[in-house]
Amino acid sequence: MDTNEFFAPFRATADDGNSADAAVADNVGVENGEPAATTAQAPAKITANALGKTTSTATKQDGGKADRTPVWIDLLSPTPDEIHDIEERFGIEVPTREEMQEIELSSRLYDEEGALFMTVSVLTRATTDAPQTTAVTFILVKKTLITLRYADPVPFKTFIRRVKRSPSLANSAEAVLFGLLEQIVDRLADLMEQTATDLENLSNQVFASPEDIASDQDHRETLRQIGRTGNLSGKAKDSLLNLHRLGLFLSTQTRLKKDAKARLKVISRDIVSITEHANFIANKVTFLLDATLGMISLEQNNIIKIFSVAAAAFLPPTLIASIYGMNFEFMPELGWEFGYPVAIGLMILSAVLPLWYFKRKGWL
Repeated sequence: MDTNEFFAPFRATADDGNSADAAVADNVGVENGEPAATTAQAPAKITANALGKTTSTATKQDGGKADRTPVWIDLLSPTPDEIHDIEERFGIEVPTREEMQEIELSSRLYDEEGALFMTVSVLTRATTDAPQTTAVTFILVKKTLITLRYADPVPFKTFIRRVKRSPSLANSAEAVLFGLLEQIVDRLADLMEQTATDLENLSNQVFASPEDIASDQDHRETLRQIGRTGNLSGKAKDSLLNLHRLGLFLSTQTRLKKDAKARLKVISRDIVSITEHANFIANKVTFLLDATLGMISLEQNNIIKIFSVAAAAFLPPTLIASIYGMNFEFMPELGWEFGYPVAIGLMILSAVLPLWYFKRKGWL
């Protein structure tokens, strides 16, 4: 259970006697009011990690205020006590994990007493054989963005690293919100590009010559890869649909400034373009699946054809052998001196002639 708080960096003036960089250095990398050196010794998973916590120097620069409002509070698998503290602190009702899974639009995007609640599906574990989507809730209340999630997708890890390197990325709640959305969209774009490359390799594998070493003879691995790619593209489209709806919801909010709306417009255009690419990938997945199943059907037909030719070729010899195996009392051929070799010759000839005919017709 992690609760990370991010504060906007200070902007030092000339009267402070310190540069803005020094102020930022005092403002970032402090855990629960302790120096940064203590934070460096903490384990990778930090509980109640208050990045950018106010130090004594920062308090002076902030006009002596003891507390500052964080621009971003990131709740990762929070405990009931942590959720209760957030609700008491901001006067909101945090949606439960079950409510986050609801698919109706009114339960995912709504305005409650000036606080914006936005739940989207974010792709996670995309590089594994079992990609998943996880619900992430963005709560924009006053000057703070609260994110509630029960998984740790790559975009959040990446954005947190970027904020630690460049604290100016978290100078406002809206900046953090759009930064996270851009990171999610960029991650989806990278996945779609990689998926397109994988599909190209699969296409070459499906249509490879049977003598080619790269061909998959039984197509089991090809079908598995096509299924994984189709699953990934489907979950990516679901995430893009959620992001598109979130963009439409934000575009109706008057609280956003002009530059924020311009940034939202760029994100929306990227979502539309990636969605078109995801549709192309879905169509190609369908095409490759049909082509693979067609190849399997052709190979099965070839096997059945061999058995059919063998049955047709050995039917006349079987008929001849059956006739002379009836053991009737009056069968003149049974007492003939050359009856046996003639019967053997007829059986061989009746088998060779159909095979020659099938070969001439190109059926073999």
